[in-house]
Amino acid sequence: MTDFIDEFAQHDFSQAKTKAFLSRIASIFKPSESELLPFDQAKELIKPDAEVYKGVTTVPIDRIVGSEGRYRDFNRHFLPNKEHLRQRWVSVDKTHYEDIILPPVKLYEMGGVYFVRDGNHRVSVARSKGQLDIDAEVVSLQSKIQLEPDMTIEEIRARVIQYEKEEFYKETDYLAVVGIDDLDFTDVGRYDIIRDHINVHKYYLNQSDMAEIPFSQALLSWHENVFQPIVLAIKEEKLLQLFPHRTAADLYLYLVQYWDDLKRSENKEVGVGEAAKTFKKHIKKGPLPLVDPFLGIVKKNWSK
Repeated sequence: MTDFIDEFAQHDFSQAKTKAFLSRIASIFKPSESELLPFDQAKELIKPDAEVYKGVTTVPIDRIVGSEGRYRDFNRHFLPNKEHLRQRWVSVDKTHYEDIILPPVKLYEMGGVYFVRDGNHRVSVARSKGQLDIDAEVVSLQSKIQLEPDMTIEEIRARVIQYEKEEFYKETDYLAVVGIDDLDFTDVGRYDIIRDHINVHKYYLNQSDMAEIPFSQALLSWHENVFQPIVLAIKEEKLLQLFPHRTAADLYLYLVQYWDDLKRSENKEVGVGEAAKTFKKHIKKGPLPLVDPFLGIVKKNWSK
């Protein structure tokens, strides 16, 4: 009987691995749609507030979308991608035939979906068997941003950016103050930088004013006297044509950083128009090393 069980389990793995291969072929033009989500990348984007231990509960398997460390070993449906998984996968599969109850898997919950901490093979085998639920010990990472099971990492990024924009617009009453929806970014954390820019602008405005000016007044002044002139310089130099996947607001942040670096290196005042022209010349010569104003690291190929 043991030999038969081993043979069945070996066949199950081979079948699951073949399905994984066919899935890769089917998604060859959009590979991210078939990839398991990396927990660390998703967490970095979501930035959850706190961890709450939820104990052991039953979790729908189709809401387990990623893994903390084995996201390359399995595809989005937890089918095994690699041959080296066979031995462990088969040993777990054999327990199903032998009616052996395995301990709960360990999961992180974040935004309504789940990521495996421990038990990737158990999830994979259970899903291949058509099992709908699995017992899991769950730690919930608290977040106001809700995720859907079919989202890719780029779709999560877009969801986070949209959330950050909505929160920034609501907190600052941006549309009512400036009268135009013109602040879109392609990466997370940018609205925090804009808030800092406005607060710095507000600080300088207060130097010549006895009374503390309201944030809304500083926002309008920043938009009219800082943001719009820089965006105008970006458009006049047609910089957006060099960065088709970026927005005017993206380039505003980079040009501000470049402009500041240029003034320091030249040790003199430089106009924004001159900074934009110099920036364009450097870009045309090749990828320009710049300090990312959010990450604080040198990015040599951010134009791609």
